[in-house]
Amino acid sequence: METKEKSTIILFSGELDKAIAAFIIANGAAAYDHEVTIFFTFWGLNALRKDEKIRLKKGWLENMFAKMMPRGANKLGLSKMNFGGMGPKMIKHVMNKHNALSLPQLIELAQEQNIKLVACTMTMDLLGLQKEELIDGIEYAGVAAYLGDAADAKVNLFI
Repeated sequence: METKEKSTIILFSGELDKAIAAFIIANGAAAYDHEVTIFFTFWGLNALRKDEKIRLKKGWLENMFAKMMPRGANKLGLSKMNFGGMGPKMIKHVMNKHNALSLPQLIELAQEQNIKLVACTMTMDLLGLQKEELIDGIEYAGVAAYLGDAADAKVNLFI
């Protein structure tokens, strides 16, 4: 039986351009019939946050993190040239002009291609994020699960 090539990505960054790059690579690998895992940790988890505010019981520190972090793929800033929020608007305009998929569309495509989207449970605990705040259809695991996927992969990226 032929086994699929495997690729893994750790998305550590919560910046729009880096998240877009991660999803473009992941979707490309899936299109080439790779089994793909994206492991979201620290600020990368913000790409998986729901856009709307979810009312949950949290401690003071967890509430502060929730208020300071961007809520979802549409709210991420750029790593360079953010310009107080104008940079993301400019890049989204250019992407739309060139018929490139937006980050929310890339996330949806990844789910359609059965890319494994895994939220780091340890980081969720540290930042006070709860499952209800993240998009549907993702998995939850710790670093050991990621390392298990990465051990079998020929491509391992840290973004």
